[in-house]
Amino acid sequence: MRHFRQFRKPPQQNASIARLGLAVALLITLVACSPCRAVAQIPFEALLRAQNPAAPNLFPVPPIWETSFGQYGIGAKATDPTPHDSERQDAPIVSMAPHPDDAIYWISGQANFILQGRLPFHSLYQGPNSFRNSAEYKTSMLGTLFLAARRSRSIRFNTDFIYDEEAAEGRGLSEALGVAGFTNLDVVRNPNLGRTPYSARYEIHQVIGLSQETTNQDPGPFALAPSVPVRRIELRAGKLTMPDFFDVNSVGTDSHLQFMNWTIDNNGAWDYAADTRGYTVGGMAEYDDRVWSIRYGIFAMPTVANGINLDWAFSRAHGQNGEFELRHSWIANQKGVSRLLFYANRAHMGTYREAVNAFLDGQDATPNILNHEHFGALKYGFGYNTEQVVTPNLRVFGRFGWNEGQHESYAYTEVDQTVSAGADYWGTNWHRPVDKVAIAFVSNAIKSDHQEYLKLGGLGFLLGDGNLNYGRETIVESYYNWHAWRGLFYALDVQHINNPGYNRDRGPAWVGSVRAHVDF
Repeated sequence: MRHFRQFRKPPQQNASIARLGLAVALLITLVACSPCRAVAQIPFEALLRAQNPAAPNLFPVPPIWETSFGQYGIGAKATDPTPHDSERQDAPIVSMAPHPDDAIYWISGQANFILQGRLPFHSLYQGPNSFRNSAEYKTSMLGTLFLAARRSRSIRFNTDFIYDEEAAEGRGLSEALGVAGFTNLDVVRNPNLGRTPYSARYEIHQVIGLSQETTNQDPGPFALAPSVPVRRIELRAGKLTMPDFFDVNSVGTDSHLQFMNWTIDNNGAWDYAADTRGYTVGGMAEYDDRVWSIRYGIFAMPTVANGINLDWAFSRAHGQNGEFELRHSWIANQKGVSRLLFYANRAHMGTYREAVNAFLDGQDATPNILNHEHFGALKYGFGYNTEQVVTPNLRVFGRFGWNEGQHESYAYTEVDQTVSAGADYWGTNWHRPVDKVAIAFVSNAIKSDHQEYLKLGGLGFLLGDGNLNYGRETIVESYYNWHAWRGLFYALDVQHINNPGYNRDRGPAWVGSVRAHVDF
């Protein structure tokens, strides 16, 4: 996930990104159209997902294939597809270059281009942080280089060293302001960050096996071993993004091959510790057993809301997160998993009620929560996340999230309560087995103090129309993801936003997107 403060760039830069992205996509398409593009394909969730490569997958496959319900470091996923007969069929090719199954190193990359456009919509007024009601288009690009190495080929005591370099360019519609469930998870909104590549992740990952029995896992940039002990402890420390390991959902968690909306890909009420780009520093521990896992981590908070700098004084500022995962199906002979998440953040945060009262008492000229921040302020909440395979081609998912809502939205987005549901369907029936069509619904809300703050003209780091006629922000998103060749994917996406920024006086808004994604 990434979300960023406002900045402005000259329009010609945005157009240059669009031309670059379309040129790259066109070049790869020309190669893809050659006779050598014929490859064996089955429905497959790409291993090189840029945002959550370590997410456990619950993807179904055509009837001629079987999958074991193994684990990928942090939970359950399908692994080692094998046919019913004794002959193993070729694995699908979903990256530009193959990756060895049992290597002690990992090198891969991805590039994601998203072009989004918005139609004009009804608006009685708009403020400094509004979702603009004029027609507009914007383009974003995100590229990542994944590097990892194993200390040895040990399965029971495996150590991975992980490093990722990343570059981001472009911006979101209305500078990524005005909508709590913003429409593009890849956008950058900080004028000081620029196009310079940066270190996205550097981690040490240690597996401590507690049993001789092992289970398969697909090697990837966050876990290189081809198998792991069924019972084990996993430790991680370094710089990471928390949605890699918490609140993972194989149907709705990846903006590069799935949905693009912030509050569909993540739990909007989970104000997880992160800097402006979505990364933080800390450590986590996890225990995995046959059908359940439990994980806990403590991470650095930013020094200011949505800021790039982290507060290294863990005694006064930190984010604690815990999650319990149960791999249990609600439908006989199918696969399913549920996760229960808790979090508690301490940081230099303000309260909406203090800001409102200070304005009404004449102490502040306008409501300004920055004038009422306190060290050690506590913001807490919980989330529920479930996914279920229904048929060989159909999966469904749902989320619920809640936080106490009194303290300011600080690190993710301005949501105090959220509920979402959705589904995806593989294209096997129309002879496009790696393609997917999907739809999801999310409804976001904020508490009364937060509402009053915005109504009186207060600004959050995302929202601020200058007034507010409150209503729940409801979003429906649908996409079609087309697997063109090897690691090349295209997608068409549409989002309908009712009450953008929780304001009944504005909207509804329609946003359309075209995405090109390449895995190397």
